[in-house]
Amino acid sequence: MTFITDPSLARAFAPTGVLRASINLGNPILANRDKASGEPVGVSIDLARALGERLGLAVELVVFEKAAQSVDAVRNAKADIGFFAIDPARSEGLSFTAPYVLIEGCYLVKADAALSDNTEVDRAGLRVGVGTGSAYDLFLTRELQHATIERSTHVPDVLTALLEGRIDVAAGIRTMLDGWAVQHGGLRLLPGRFMVIQQAMGVPADRGPGAASALAAFVEEMKASGFVAASLKRHGIVGGSVAPAAG
Repeated sequence: MTFITDPSLARAFAPTGVLRASINLGNPILANRDKASGEPVGVSIDLARALGERLGLAVELVVFEKAAQSVDAVRNAKADIGFFAIDPARSEGLSFTAPYVLIEGCYLVKADAALSDNTEVDRAGLRVGVGTGSAYDLFLTRELQHATIERSTHVPDVLTALLEGRIDVAAGIRTMLDGWAVQHGGLRLLPGRFMVIQQAMGVPADRGPGAASALAAFVEEMKASGFVAASLKRHGIVGGSVAPAAG
């Protein structure tokens, strides 16, 4: 890729001279903390560092616990790049690439719940728990017509609400919900998925078309070269697959 040798492009990406990458630890498929060091690790960190290397820039990880915080950091130019689920509600002020990872959004219920299918969730009187500002919150806010959405600022509180009977259904990414079901007896996932979350990279829209197109090209190369697949494998990630090439 030739864009990495263009000093003006490096300045467009990182006006401060350091590439600040907004990292969301709320999505374990993309980022976690290393158990030994406590440092952030994952495919989003690997991509941020690879982009920094291409641009000849040092990388600073700006770490958040929730997706909404991570999005706001890039939208408000407190970070230069981010890793987000593509959603119309997030498009203002941001330029997205095509997705690099696809993640399933699923429902978790108590084992004795009467629900057996995703289509049964949208019923009057049913309470669906989500993490505030998450991709599935944004999606279900548009899609659910009858069920009530109960939002939690901290994603683990969704599990607590389900266990305590304050919600009937927990919505989230399959990997996280699988973990909850393993850790706590008496829970089960509904079959299939209610959405596919498209994880992409993004930059502030005011960085210009050059930065946006260069980032899009970078993501396509990282997918095609096997970089994304190797990163997912190295970090032991299941529940996320490499997105196909942009059409």
